[in-house]
Amino acid sequence: MQAKYSRLVRGLVGAAFGVALLASSAAEAKDWKTVTIAFEGGYAPWNLTLPGGKLGGFEPELAANLCARAQLKCNLVAQDWDGMIPGLQAGKFDVLMDAISITPEREKILAFSKPYAATPATFAVTDTKILPKATAAALPLKLDTDARSNVPALQALRTALKGKTIGLQSGTVYTRFINENFKDVASIRVYKTSPERDLDLANGRIDASFDDVTYYAANADKKEAVPTVPAGPKIGGPIWGAGEGLALRKQDADLKAKFDAAVTAAIADGTVKKLSEKWFKTDVTP
Repeated sequence: MQAKYSRLVRGLVGAAFGVALLASSAAEAKDWKTVTIAFEGGYAPWNLTLPGGKLGGFEPELAANLCARAQLKCNLVAQDWDGMIPGLQAGKFDVLMDAISITPEREKILAFSKPYAATPATFAVTDTKILPKATAAALPLKLDTDARSNVPALQALRTALKGKTIGLQSGTVYTRFINENFKDVASIRVYKTSPERDLDLANGRIDASFDDVTYYAANADKKEAVPTVPAGPKIGGPIWGAGEGLALRKQDADLKAKFDAAVTAAIADGTVKKLSEKWFKTDVTP
């Protein structure tokens, strides 16, 4: 979802309140010993809710490792995506970890750790006559942040998807990309969750979906009446920003420093590679 949610900032309606809250508490220093980290708990394999309510997946396992390195006691909680940013600003959580891509828009209201993952995205279809099945060996299509410079590279995709319906999860970093490059040739349908979108794709109510390659890889073994397959090129590069990072309040520079050091160490000793290969079947190390 991821990345992700592996996403474009949602919760901006609470940004003005959040900025005021941050200004009023910026001078307060904390002796960080206990930290609450919020996950969506429904964006597998980045994070998911296991039977019994415990959180699992790539990010909860990585968070446990990072917290141990930073000598922090971390409480991992689930929170709907819509309430994450307002909850962080209101002090309900201290950190967000939900495949959140680091983008200039988000950096206006949030602080980010060093990225712990960087993932390309792709389309998925049930009918490979629309788009050919993706090949594992194909190199990602590298796109720039300037949408105008990407037009020639995307022309074949625009032609293939003309008159089709594309589904994507709301509030993701992919929303702007799809709207800017395909809204004039295709219908765009937005869903609250990726599984809801996937159900419509399998039932023929949309023609294609768009998400992290890691999301599709994690669901590749699902037995479906109508198989869904990644299709077309993988799309990566600066267009998605620096990668996925932990999101924090801007005034919590000391906490950010602790997680920056922990992420750096987890990348250096191969922990990120090991966990990403476990959950994604591919290495998403930045």
